[in-house]
Amino acid sequence: MKVLNSSQNLFLAITFFLVLVVHLKAQDRPRDFLEAHNRARAEVGVGPLRWDEEVAAYARNYANERKGDCVMKHSSGPYGENIAWSSGSMTGVAAVDMWVGEQSDYDYDSNTCAWDKQCGHYTQVVWRNTEKLGCAKVRCKNGQTFITCNYDPPGNWVGEWPF
Repeated sequence: MKVLNSSQNLFLAITFFLVLVVHLKAQDRPRDFLEAHNRARAEVGVGPLRWDEEVAAYARNYANERKGDCVMKHSSGPYGENIAWSSGSMTGVAAVDMWVGEQSDYDYDSNTCAWDKQCGHYTQVVWRNTEKLGCAKVRCKNGQTFITCNYDPPGNWVGEWPF
């Protein structure tokens, strides 16, 4: 068995670190946000979203506003919106997966959420009339993570079914 020298060990450690960084970053690209959304939409027979740079710019601007405090507060803007927060690191795909995870708390027949549960993030992800998506992620000054996705046109209209 061959023993590696210190420079070979350092090279392997740096290579591993770079692969890990690339993998984590890969879950925050527009394509990754889109794929995570569109998987959930395909499951219920709703057409795919497309990335929209104007909606994404709105998401980036709002995420940057939250950098100083990382407060879970909606922007109250012109788009539908899902937001996520983590005390540490969270990928964009993990945020979308969390929203989609609310599917189990949504009852299609009554178009309601289970008692004392949330499901509006999920219904926004799969809202049939939504066509455009833009998302952003920031690392806040306190080390927390803030993620927002915006949807055009917005969904979650009272009395309407998402799909």
